[in-house]
Amino acid sequence: MSTLAGRTVVALRSEHDSLATLAPTLSGDQLTGPSGASAWTVADVLSHLGSGAEITLAGFRAAVGEAEAPGPDFNQSVWDRWNATSPQDQATGAVASDDALVAALESVPAERHDDLQIRTFLPEPVSFASFAALRLSEVALHTWDVRAGLDPAATVAGDSADVLAEHLAGGLGFLLGFIAKPKEVAEFAVVEISGTPYRIVIDDSVRLTTEAVPATATFSGSLEAALRLLYGRLTAEHTPADIEVTGNVTLDELRAVFPGF
Repeated sequence: MSTLAGRTVVALRSEHDSLATLAPTLSGDQLTGPSGASAWTVADVLSHLGSGAEITLAGFRAAVGEAEAPGPDFNQSVWDRWNATSPQDQATGAVASDDALVAALESVPAERHDDLQIRTFLPEPVSFASFAALRLSEVALHTWDVRAGLDPAATVAGDSADVLAEHLAGGLGFLLGFIAKPKEVAEFAVVEISGTPYRIVIDDSVRLTTEAVPATATFSGSLEAALRLLYGRLTAEHTPADIEVTGNVTLDELRAVFPGF
């Protein structure tokens, strides 16, 4: 699929297949051990992915007229049910729940990719591409959380990183406004991500752009690593040795700007 929405759904399927391969291999100790998300175990992350898929699917079905809109207590009831299950069941359930959501998104005809609007937690409906990207933003980084709990050198899938960067420089740019803290740098900065068309602009707010804004600093590293930086997942223990930031901002300052979630 050549549309941004189509490529986003393809990335979601790839992330699912990767998770479906990994989850059944996890031992009890691995499931209850730490993940890349500091406050969560691996099973907690999988529970979050599974419950999130269930909630997202319910909202999607309501948006396309396949079901009634979930009631006000629906989300909490889903979280309570998932929280009450065992770590092994959370792992198994996450794979099944995510597969159901991805299959539903795959069923949207290509001719509807550009006109379908879907209501979310945001004030206005979002495009189908942005809706799928919101889920990819969750899945790609939380799947990394699972992998990072097993391997500190884990990376986000390259295709997912490419697609998410395109979204963050476009319709999903508001996410950086939610998670970034621009006052953590001493001065205005434009950080070019070497080898890519992207720049991180930090002034009164933060944005990712492909505009040719004059750079004041350079992030030397992969787009995947830069994406993890934006999501607060380029901590010292998860930073490749070849990463370097030069110019009027430091890597530690950038980490402070992007504390993650």
